[in-house]
Amino acid sequence: MEYQFSDRVSNLKPSAIREIFKYAADPEVVSLSAGNPSPEAFPAKEIAEISARILSENPISVLQYSVTEGYTPLRQHMMEYMRSNHNTGSDSDDILITTGAQQIMDLCTKALVNEGEAVICEAPSFIGSLNTFRAYNARLVGVTVEPDGMNTDELEEKLKANPDAKLIYTIPNFQNPSGVTMSLEKRKKVYELAKKYGVLIIEDNPYGDLRYSGENLPNIKSFDTDGIVIYAGSFSKVISPGMRVAYTIAPKPVFQKLVVCKQGNDVHTNIWSQVVCDEFITKYDFNAHLQRLRDIYTKKADFCMELLDKYCAPEITYNRIDGGLFIWCDLPEDIDMPKFCKDAVLNKVCVVPGNAFLTDERDECHSFRINFSTPTDKQLEKGIKLLGELIKSYNK
Repeated sequence: MEYQFSDRVSNLKPSAIREIFKYAADPEVVSLSAGNPSPEAFPAKEIAEISARILSENPISVLQYSVTEGYTPLRQHMMEYMRSNHNTGSDSDDILITTGAQQIMDLCTKALVNEGEAVICEAPSFIGSLNTFRAYNARLVGVTVEPDGMNTDELEEKLKANPDAKLIYTIPNFQNPSGVTMSLEKRKKVYELAKKYGVLIIEDNPYGDLRYSGENLPNIKSFDTDGIVIYAGSFSKVISPGMRVAYTIAPKPVFQKLVVCKQGNDVHTNIWSQVVCDEFITKYDFNAHLQRLRDIYTKKADFCMELLDKYCAPEITYNRIDGGLFIWCDLPEDIDMPKFCKDAVLNKVCVVPGNAFLTDERDECHSFRINFSTPTDKQLEKGIKLLGELIKSYNK
């Protein structure tokens, strides 16, 4: 039978990262390609305790259908937490619990973007979100990411050139893949431009609690007196990605449409996961847990950057990071980046080619992304040493 696929998916390609995972499955290959939390980071004991208590005392509460908006106590607690700790969310907003932050991008695109309309994204940006926008036949418009965030002059040029733009998508804290944090000045400028040109902002912040150094910066959503920012938060990097629990704080009219779209998507997010997250953040010391994660990732990030300096300099360069899970590495311009990444796999180390994160994968790119949270210190040193040996072999 000849299969006819919809226009929405006919041109979609598998995720480059997921494809690389196939190579990483080889036990001899050091994977610096994943974005998984460290095995040390999971509160497995606490999750087991909470789950046992729930299933013993009130099992039907997590085995029955639930409401689309999300588990009410979790919604209330997260709205209170975001307001008191991050000045984020107002009486004009509401909060929706979603099945991972990926679903937020899906629901927002479905609700707000018509086929062919523009979504303005950082370049590079998170491949999962880019593919979601592509799945709805949105037209991706890239804006260069600088060491202090999105180039706001270029952003305004792209807004002028694309009057049909519906969304500006940004990851302002420890951006995936670049590791860059947007400056306060640029956060305010992005908000001003969105307001000026009548475009909504999706502020994706899965890594904001994982700051190792420097000063915490306010969320763009904290400036939102005009109802133009949709905030996306997640428990994936601070509790568990496998539980698939995230949340979005959105203006009430947008929230209402997202709820309708979610009803046709998955009815509601896994209720057991929601209850576990609520119990963990309210009955355990969540702030102490976050500090433990920062301690873990501070050591791993510092070690990774020391290894890059030791084995890969001066051929491979990078910008130092203040948080998150990723480092964006730049090759000399005379080195073919896709070839380097393929040669790396043949030499038993996996990295992600930078063009996978571009709005147009055909654009020239001399960068690749590495992740330091998942591998052990021994694996990390072996993998980065292999990268260093590979890049130096090109000059022989």
